[in-house]
Amino acid sequence: MSEPELPDKLYFKIGEVARLVGVKPYVLRYWETEFSVVRPGKTRSHHRLYRRRDVETLLEIRRLLYGERYTIEGAKRRLRELGRAAAAAPLAADRDDLVARVRAELLELQRMLEGDPGASRQLSLGERSR
Repeated sequence: MSEPELPDKLYFKIGEVARLVGVKPYVLRYWETEFSVVRPGKTRSHHRLYRRRDVETLLEIRRLLYGERYTIEGAKRRLRELGRAAAAAPLAADRDDLVARVRAELLELQRMLEGDPGASRQLSLGERSR
């Protein structure tokens, strides 16, 4: 199974993720119940928004289940092992890089919310609550 090229986006809708991962949306919803590492956010209208790291995790889950033929329990165990190994590695991102990524995520969220008819009032990123 070849890894699909992920578009340069921060958030993905369930249909996009289903196409990228190569499974039906109901499979993604099932995996959410089984794998605690997959927790997409939800809009005000309760639509799922997957982050890039969620999509990468789902691709890994698909690889483990379909490619490596792990059981659900075996895939959970393997993901925990991989998570521990990643946590032990030093963080490569410096503070400025982190700030730039957070800012990009906030801008993407703002764009998505502005397109949401249920969103009543949008705060600009420069506005602060007092």
